[in-house]
Amino acid sequence: MSKYKDMIMHIRDNIKTCLFDLDGTLVDSMWMWGEIDREYLARYGISCPDGIEREIEGMSFTETATYFKNKFELPDEVDKIKSDWEEMSVDKYKYEVKLKKGVYDFLNYIKRNGIKTGIATSNGRRMVDAVLESLNIKKYFDTVVTGCDVKKGKPSPDIYLRAADILSSDVKSCLVFEDVPAGIMAGKAAGMRVYAVEDDFSLHLKEEKIRLADGYIVDYRDII
Repeated sequence: MSKYKDMIMHIRDNIKTCLFDLDGTLVDSMWMWGEIDREYLARYGISCPDGIEREIEGMSFTETATYFKNKFELPDEVDKIKSDWEEMSVDKYKYEVKLKKGVYDFLNYIKRNGIKTGIATSNGRRMVDAVLESLNIKKYFDTVVTGCDVKKGKPSPDIYLRAADILSSDVKSCLVFEDVPAGIMAGKAAGMRVYAVEDDFSLHLKEEKIRLADGYIVDYRDII
């Protein structure tokens, strides 16, 4: 408990709004995107290169599709690429993706304490709705902002500033939860406090995440 005492006190005394990334932060889903990338590129006889996840880190759904089209010279238009990825991901979101440790307890805790909540994710809305409905947590969020709702993806602060604006929240009273450096930088650039969330996908970036963020958690129950 003592390790997280300052983080607990800060939430209790200063935070009016909690904003969450989705993949790797609220849900354990980062693993599936590597599978989707490999399966999708295999349709065109292309091998997925190592390290591509860092190149597209933080990009919006549209930005990522555009990047793939240009990098791999894909014949399909960006909207078709996005549609194909949605179809490939929705079933995984519905049937294979689970919540991160302690999420349900933490969401109940902050809602009991009158803290506003929002999701700020690079994903498209259909995918977000699929996982939130499957895990029965949609009711906990006051707003959902996707990468399609802003001009620039993370590490630009646009998506977090948009969420705060919708919720009429002062950025200084917002706490962001993120799992990758680009997302952490987006929250910090928005003038918000950011806690990094441990995720297997980004374990090799742990030291960078700790350096960039204001706190680091493994289990959300540690800060209740």
